[in-house]
Amino acid sequence: MPRTAPTRTALRICPLCEATCGLTLTIEGTRVTGARGDREDVFSKGFICPKGASFGELDADPDRLRAPLVRENGELREATWDEAFDLVAARIRPLIEEHGPNAVGVILGNPNVHTMAGALYPPVLLTLLRTRNLFTASTLDQMPKHVSSGLLFGSAVAIPVPDLDRTDHLLLLGANPLDSNGSLCTAADFPSKLKALRKRGGTLTVVDPRRTRTAQLADRHVAIRPGTDALLLAAIAAVLFEEKLTDLGALEAHVEQVAEVQEAVREFTPEAVAAACDMDAEEIRTIARELAAAPTAAVYGRVGSSTVEYGTLTNWLVDVLNVITGNLDRPGGALFPLSATDRAPRPAAPGKGFALGRWASRVSGHPEAKGELPMAALAEEIDTPGDGRIRAVISIAANPVLSAPDGDRLDRALAGLDFMVSVDPYLNETSRHADVVLPPPPPSQSSHFDFAFNAFAVRNQARYTPAVVPLEEGRMGECEIQARLVLAVGGMHGAEPSAVDDMVIENTLTKEGAPKELAEQLTGRTGPERRLDMMLRLGPYDLTLDKLLENPHGVDLGPLQPRIPQILRTRSGRIELLPDPIAADLPRLRRALAERPTALVLVGRRHLRSNNSWMHNVATLNGGSNRCTLQIHPADAARLGLEDGAPARITAEGGQVEAPVEITDAVRTGVVSLPHGWGHDRPGTRMSVAAARPGVNVNQLLDGSRLDPLSGTAVLNGFPVELSPVR
Repeated sequence: MPRTAPTRTALRICPLCEATCGLTLTIEGTRVTGARGDREDVFSKGFICPKGASFGELDADPDRLRAPLVRENGELREATWDEAFDLVAARIRPLIEEHGPNAVGVILGNPNVHTMAGALYPPVLLTLLRTRNLFTASTLDQMPKHVSSGLLFGSAVAIPVPDLDRTDHLLLLGANPLDSNGSLCTAADFPSKLKALRKRGGTLTVVDPRRTRTAQLADRHVAIRPGTDALLLAAIAAVLFEEKLTDLGALEAHVEQVAEVQEAVREFTPEAVAAACDMDAEEIRTIARELAAAPTAAVYGRVGSSTVEYGTLTNWLVDVLNVITGNLDRPGGALFPLSATDRAPRPAAPGKGFALGRWASRVSGHPEAKGELPMAALAEEIDTPGDGRIRAVISIAANPVLSAPDGDRLDRALAGLDFMVSVDPYLNETSRHADVVLPPPPPSQSSHFDFAFNAFAVRNQARYTPAVVPLEEGRMGECEIQARLVLAVGGMHGAEPSAVDDMVIENTLTKEGAPKELAEQLTGRTGPERRLDMMLRLGPYDLTLDKLLENPHGVDLGPLQPRIPQILRTRSGRIELLPDPIAADLPRLRRALAERPTALVLVGRRHLRSNNSWMHNVATLNGGSNRCTLQIHPADAARLGLEDGAPARITAEGGQVEAPVEITDAVRTGVVSLPHGWGHDRPGTRMSVAAARPGVNVNQLLDGSRLDPLSGTAVLNGFPVELSPVR
């Protein structure tokens, strides 16, 4: 009889969404056969969602690439790792030397923030490359929050999160955490936290044009007209000032320009915004009064309030409300996390502030934000002739053909590049254009620490999980892949990958003024582990890598604490409540008061079993209610002659798509909903499960011209569409 592989269990932090739950994996030999929540995890305490439960299936996906691919005579073939990196070095460096660093564009996708490699190596790559052509998923998602935080607090990464465990009142806009598990608010078991809020007598108000699962849980659901959140928040602020309900509390000494904000929002009365928002003016006043009356409260907005025409203004107003009610930086309000790898707190002092538009894109002149250009401008930067054109692309864990506006144009543009390298486990709609594809191993074969999401966590903690399965023969670790990519692009091809980590450690210790002897004290079997150990030692807590290894379920670092004024990096050393770029953009919002609403607009939606475009190849997640359908209200369907289950043609300024109709009163009238991340029907991909149920690419309805001007974020929600039945 064949011998049965030994069965064991191992711990792993889930890398499949922002909740960062602890998992207990069942492993037979080298195969993950089961996943359940880790009840002893200090952060998630046993919570698990369908994505985490599918860890083993995703890990063993037969469509994952197992070896590098290189393009030869127009076709991709398997190659050795040395062949692949030799080709990268041979093609990228001459392009840079002939055309300059801006001839190379770098694309960073969402999964980068879910891996150690994605946090540690792209910054080094960008430093050595010196290109200004950086495009990331942030301008399809969260850049308005970064810009708002940069202008208000002086740092684009100083993002306050709602203190879910202690707040008495939560006003939630454009977010559906029961399906997304939270975003820019890392909170394992978000549903239980909202239920606990209500159980202790608190209030949950959800503002969303759809009756989502989160909205069903709320005390009040406001089915606002999409794209008008900024008007609603401005009206709430106007009521608070008008009725003298503001109270800065402990923030009083750290805020300036409060009177200027009061004047700026004066004309946004509930009566003035009611028609645009399609709300009752008295309900707006009630929301404002309840917010002010709550012992503690937090306002929280996410994707639906960022990927709209007034995304930065909306995010600014979220924090304006938190400030003028005295709820910013206090327990039960919105607080700034302090992660274990953050810098140790320093004395409060004026900083350099935050600047926008230090350079602009070549073709349309879009200003940079946080060092990035709009993803919506990538195609034109490639296919528009002239000096400075992007001739080569380095894409790391990105699929902008599906996630960015007008994927058809970008599809054609990528095909015309001189050279492209993609770090991706799949041959997807974007990586199929690469001349070199470098596939990272499955997550079970990689170590994990959440550098990004710990900075947005609702409770301070630190957890590290080593790889639970040995690296399969013939594969290369993701950190080594990216380190070798740095060397190949940076003119150091052939050096040991550890040279990258040694360089970073030396530079960091010098910059921080730390003793050079610290480098000899660092523990860890690999360069990435040594870098993590260094960051922990330089951080705000008495932590080391060894301590995390001794505590496999994590180290609890306590609830969030007030951090103002130490966190402020504005030039004044105070919260600058009405920054000049915000003030200059407010007239655009005032004009919206007189605009006539469009008859029909489209919004996206999330699903608990999905995460953008990169999880549709897992069979257990791609099915059931996780479908690419056009949701429409019964009244609109009857008016337009649409039938449930029948196809409808959706037309907008960027093109048209066809999708099956799903008639439901969960979406308000005047609004239709089509989910993001679908459209897996292009030739040349190797994602069999996704291709069997491809759906349609909602972003093909956009031509890339609709952007939030301050952040460069694509307007993916609340744009006008026309519908017709397909006969």
